[in-house]
Amino acid sequence: MTQHQDATTTVSNKNSEAQRTLPFSDTQDFSDAERGFIASLEPGVVKDASGNTVWDSDAFAFLEGECPPTVNPSLWRQSRLCAMQGLYEVTEGIYQVRGLDLSNMTIVEGDTGVIIIDPLISTETAAAGLGLYRANRGERPVTGVIYSHCHIDHFGGVKGVTTEEDVQAGRCPVVAPVGFVEHAVAENVYAGTAMARRSAYMYGAALPRGAQGSIGAGLGPTNSTGTPTLIPPTVHIDHTGQSEVIDGVRVEFQLTPGTEAPAEMNFYFPDKRALCMAENATHTLHNLLTLRGALVRDPHVWSKYLTESINRYASRTDVLFASHHWPTWDTERITDFLSVQRDLYGYLHDQTLRAMNKGSVGIEIAEDIDLPPAIETAWHTHGYYGSVSHNVKAIYQRYMGWFNGNPANLWEHPPVASAKRHVEFMGGAQEVIAKARRSYDEGDFRWVAQVLNYVIFADPDNTEAKALQADTLEQLGYGSENGTWRNFFLMGAYELRNGGIGTPLSTASPDIAGALTVDQVFDALALRVDGPRAWDAQITIDWRVSDQSITHRAQLRNGLLVHFDLGDADLPAPDATFTLTNRELHEALLGGADLNAMIKEGSVEADGDVAALSELVGYLDSPDPDFAIVTP
Repeated sequence: MTQHQDATTTVSNKNSEAQRTLPFSDTQDFSDAERGFIASLEPGVVKDASGNTVWDSDAFAFLEGECPPTVNPSLWRQSRLCAMQGLYEVTEGIYQVRGLDLSNMTIVEGDTGVIIIDPLISTETAAAGLGLYRANRGERPVTGVIYSHCHIDHFGGVKGVTTEEDVQAGRCPVVAPVGFVEHAVAENVYAGTAMARRSAYMYGAALPRGAQGSIGAGLGPTNSTGTPTLIPPTVHIDHTGQSEVIDGVRVEFQLTPGTEAPAEMNFYFPDKRALCMAENATHTLHNLLTLRGALVRDPHVWSKYLTESINRYASRTDVLFASHHWPTWDTERITDFLSVQRDLYGYLHDQTLRAMNKGSVGIEIAEDIDLPPAIETAWHTHGYYGSVSHNVKAIYQRYMGWFNGNPANLWEHPPVASAKRHVEFMGGAQEVIAKARRSYDEGDFRWVAQVLNYVIFADPDNTEAKALQADTLEQLGYGSENGTWRNFFLMGAYELRNGGIGTPLSTASPDIAGALTVDQVFDALALRVDGPRAWDAQITIDWRVSDQSITHRAQLRNGLLVHFDLGDADLPAPDATFTLTNRELHEALLGGADLNAMIKEGSVEADGDVAALSELVGYLDSPDPDFAIVTP
């Protein structure tokens, strides 16, 4: 199989043009990113209890060199900024640990200890970050945790900074926006397998670091691969303007649901004139639909919440920081930063709708849309993480769905069947490959990728097509300004050359699964039912959850697992009834525990036809964390 290729003349010239035309003389971001530096973690490597490396910031040291032809110089610049690692003072009493995970961890000093904002993805990196703070600021207990929103890079490392015992004892309140747990666990469990597999492409965690591999994800270097955890919040923020005092620190909250996350909030420290924008205003155009998959976000409401942030806080803010990237200082600069970010999301929304109502479809709008000069020239609006192209398509999808209205596209063949027909119509595989090579030499990589995909899906064993496709995807990655696009292209090339790598990071940790409500447990179970095999099955099981005083009925019929709290309903008797605790329910249905053994031990009571459960389990399918992406 082919190995790494150099950048072609087409890509090299494109990157050189970016170097000449973009405002690289503007170094304000570097001054801001370096400001307040105290110390870095030396060496910048974090390991787990078994000695496995879960984070290596030193692997990105090559970014200090000159940008090579294999990287878009704008993305190289962004990656250098994101790779800066260490403890930084934001303002008096507020510190950030940056460069030790995809996200930042912020530490606010209180009367008796410290408040942790967004404790990274993994317990190991969070603990290392807190250790770096304590080594330079002294031993202070953690007296509060704030989750800004429900994505795993903002809560997964919580058990690296505090314990469930301290939280339950009231020594460390955990604050989060209303709906946090519901959305956090649903995203990581319901579609968690598919999202995690695609995250391997989006963040490039398995790619070698270097100028021909991973240089970062635009939002941060990449994600850590340690142990994700969750401690449910004890204080819920349910309205804008709600204020809380945590260890003597006054905090005012602004709820922003439906922006970057379905449960998210900004917050303001009035005594410090400091504003945390969570992930709603960072130094990039963010995603409206992440390439790993998610619910489509609402740029219209995102823009409106940024207007609210400006009106409520900008004039009384001296420093703005976020859960990614570096802070912005000075009221005037902060106001401009927020205003341009607001205009960015609002403009994309309104202009996409305008074009849509004139008959254009998403892929056409994405090719044609241009940003206003004042937005285009700001470094922080560049598409390092989200992109204008896939965000516009997401807006179209949000309003119009997958169908573009042309009946020719209403009932297309699925990928493999379509590919075989395309290849036959185009003269066979060898003819397609020969024409693709000519297009490759001409630098038309988008077209090459499209037509070779037909050959590979028609004939997955065609090594010539796979080798040329790998070279093609590599060139597309080399030219991309967007970090996640680069990772997707380069991961596609990597797997075509080396085979599938599976899923480097799983978010389905026991803590996250354990936070599912009883209703969500059965939702997750229902997603695993092999419908066609279960068409004729009729099974009814009641689950008495003793420590929650509820009885939940699960009924399999017509290939669907229907479930609901039984309450006082007078319904026919079930096939079986199991009485157990909430923890035992999670362990038995999602944790792989042997329910029959639990029954024999006496911890679970069973009545009726116990074999009904075995029959139900027999209809369950298992997700595949290693499914193919660039091959059928």
